[in-house]
Amino acid sequence: MFLKELHSSWLDRSGNFGMVSALLAPILLVSAGGAIDVAVAYNARVEMQAQLDAAMLAAARKNSKSAQELEARNFLGLDLDEDKLNEKAGFVLTVNTDGSITGGYEQQVDNRFLGLVGLSTLTLGVTTTVMAGAEAPAGGNGCIYALGNVNQAVLINSGANVKSTKCEVHVHSTSNPAFIMNSGATIDTAKFCVKGTNYIKNGGTLTNLQTKCAAEADPYAGKMPEPSVPASCTTSGTMDGQNITLQPGKHCGTTFNGSPTITFKPGLHIISGRMIINSGATVKAEGVTFYFPDVNSEIRANGGLTFTATAPTSGPYKDILMFEKTSDAANNRYPQQYIFNGSKGEILKGIIHLPNRDVTYNSTTNQTNTITLVVNTIIMNSANWKIEPLTAGGSSTTSGLANPRILR
Repeated sequence: MFLKELHSSWLDRSGNFGMVSALLAPILLVSAGGAIDVAVAYNARVEMQAQLDAAMLAAARKNSKSAQELEARNFLGLDLDEDKLNEKAGFVLTVNTDGSITGGYEQQVDNRFLGLVGLSTLTLGVTTTVMAGAEAPAGGNGCIYALGNVNQAVLINSGANVKSTKCEVHVHSTSNPAFIMNSGATIDTAKFCVKGTNYIKNGGTLTNLQTKCAAEADPYAGKMPEPSVPASCTTSGTMDGQNITLQPGKHCGTTFNGSPTITFKPGLHIISGRMIINSGATVKAEGVTFYFPDVNSEIRANGGLTFTATAPTSGPYKDILMFEKTSDAANNRYPQQYIFNGSKGEILKGIIHLPNRDVTYNSTTNQTNTITLVVNTIIMNSANWKIEPLTAGGSSTTSGLANPRILR
């Protein structure tokens, strides 16, 4: 009798448990699915913030509110005509009393699971405030700035040949020696300005040397428009194939097997970690800006590379070919090596702002590079390098950066 009652009681309770489970199942489904919806929304918001930052940096270069709003909307893919405006996205631009401009961007994202409880969309909002600064100084005709006050801030080894009619080299070191030049090298520039007086010259040809010279300061210090770095990677890991195309975005620890042709599409490419390009590869990067978010990020080419890279001619990164994060004092404390190894042929055009890098240049140019190169130190090895400054005095028509900076 007792066993029968126990069995009956168990059946009653198991039935209750089944009913409770059935009632809880949709709640658990919505809870788990809701977490997925929230994660998707978070990633979408990060992407929105990056898009708005770029849009506002571009807008800050314009002279009127209407032009600023139009530029920002174009970047965000929003049409000014109300009948064409995406109903799920909106943008508002405000001019502040201090001269800065604030952009507010809202977008609705669809929910896959929360819609089961009546929450079919989430409205996401981001803001960015940008100050439009004055025009950046052109930096005279400087095309190489070695900023480090260290021994051998410039080392010119045998076989280095640098030819320029307008290029000026500005060496900030007052150490002993500020620079070393070895025999068998030729540096023929318009001016070779050294702040210190001590150097070692073991031979070679060095034209227009001036010591105890007022070396020009970094013309872009504190003026580069540093972007927000997305949490997720656009590409990562090892990539195979003879023809590889990379879209703008964040590239994390990328290695290319073989000797492919690698094409970077126009826009901002954030290099996180080391990107390794093997010998014999061909790189095409026209209308491209490379950004390094820390001193350990770089593009490392293993020699024998054909490299063509030109900066954008408009937009928030106009004239900027390569630059790195400099707003973090901790990051700036430990300069790291950066090697230009495009030994088969290299064409560069734009500002290369790497003040936290000890640069080694091993490349041969197929035509004159139009650049402004800012580094901590530089080693010039056996290479033929034709170079002119990216200033009004050089072959570029740029009038300098417009210096917008993000305040938020």
